[in-house]
Amino acid sequence: MKDLHSVIKTIRLSEKATLLGEQNNEYVFVVDPKANKIEIKQAVEKLFGKTVTAVRTANFFGKARRERRADYGRTNHWKKAVVRLKAGEKIDLV
Repeated sequence: MKDLHSVIKTIRLSEKATLLGEQNNEYVFVVDPKANKIEIKQAVEKLFGKTVTAVRTANFFGKARRERRADYGRTNHWKKAVVRLKAGEKIDLV
C-alpha cells in the first residue's frame, strides 16, 4: 500500500463540495491520479478514523494555457474522489 499522505493530497472546498457535505455526508478530496478506490477508502479511514461507505472518483485533464504563443503549456491533470461516510459521522474541516 502507498503512503497515506501521498494518496490524499488535499481536501477540496467549493460550493458544490460544501453542499455535498451538508446533504449527503460526502467529502471531496484531491487524490493521487494513480490511486484506486480501495486505497482512497483505506487512507480516509486511517487518517480520519471514520467509516467510509462509498467512494466515487473522476479524472480531470489539465487545460491548455497560452495556446497561440511559443511558450504554451497546460495546467496539471488531477483526480477527484468523493467519499461518503457512515451516517452520523463527519470530518471537522476547521
